[in-house]
Amino acid sequence: MTMAISDFPRAAGWTTEDLDDLPEDGVRRELLDGVLLVSPSPTDVHQIIAMRLGVALEATCPSELQVTQGVEIRLSHNRTFIPDVLVATDDAARRRGRYYLPAEVVLAVEIVSPSSIAMDRFTKPALYAAAGIPHFWRIETTNGIAVHVHRLDPENRTYRPTDVLDARIRVTDPWAIDVPIKKLTPRHLH
Repeated sequence: MTMAISDFPRAAGWTTEDLDDLPEDGVRRELLDGVLLVSPSPTDVHQIIAMRLGVALEATCPSELQVTQGVEIRLSHNRTFIPDVLVATDDAARRRGRYYLPAEVVLAVEIVSPSSIAMDRFTKPALYAAAGIPHFWRIETTNGIAVHVHRLDPENRTYRPTDVLDARIRVTDPWAIDVPIKKLTPRHLH
């Protein structure tokens, strides 16, 4: 039985179990400490970059990893986010579930949108790091495309910025990647 949003008790906040009871209607829902976050549809620029990045990563991705888009990472029972692009273990992908656990995720990528600046720049990276996700990329699109590369400091569970890339994504971790930024750029922005 599908329940309406108004059927859920709000005193204790939303949980991932509540999200599981909602219909699969294409609405992007995330949770931050029991608060339901609903995002507007992303722009075409955002979606083109996400699609092209996913294809570029998939082209060189090792067989023990899988590249995907728009799949939840469940950080806890009342905290779940949906990165724009992510890389998870092949074992986790073979489960064919609706979400991944942080230990199954190798790389989370957020493309900053006008409606999600604080979440993409501060909140999500801090919580991804606290959950132990080894790599995080933030893609800024204000003045061209720039990829901000971060690596987890496992002792402090925080991300260390390692590079800002605006011509090529050239990194050795989580695997050797070499992608020209131009390959991600929507045609109408060239």
